[in-house]
Amino acid sequence: MTDDKPTTRRDLMKPVQLLGLAFIAALFAGFVTLMSMGFFQTRPADEIQRALIVGLVAAGATFIVTLVSLALLLLVVDPTTVTKSVERPLLLPKDAPDATAPDAATPPEAPRTDDGPAAPRA
Repeated sequence: MTDDKPTTRRDLMKPVQLLGLAFIAALFAGFVTLMSMGFFQTRPADEIQRALIVGLVAAGATFIVTLVSLALLLLVVDPTTVTKSVERPLLLPKDAPDATAPDAATPPEAPRTDDGPAAPRA
């Protein structure tokens, strides 16, 4: 079932999926705009026409913005790292000790004086 061919950007998201997501977002934005402007209520013809035009503009703008945003986010992903397993936490610096090491879980102790615990540092 698994192929040994390398992962490509096209494998991450097909163009039809990208267009489909943008189209669904545009339909949602257009419908919400039409609902909020009273398109489905009994109103004069000029208000219904204005609501339809604003709804189409909102749907078109949402389609374009969603399409460009998703395409730019896909450019950030390196296709070769998608199938790699992650061995350590991503947000830790590379020279930090591993979080699974037994001494990494305990915080370093504050230096003690002869009188008792160390005074808080200012």
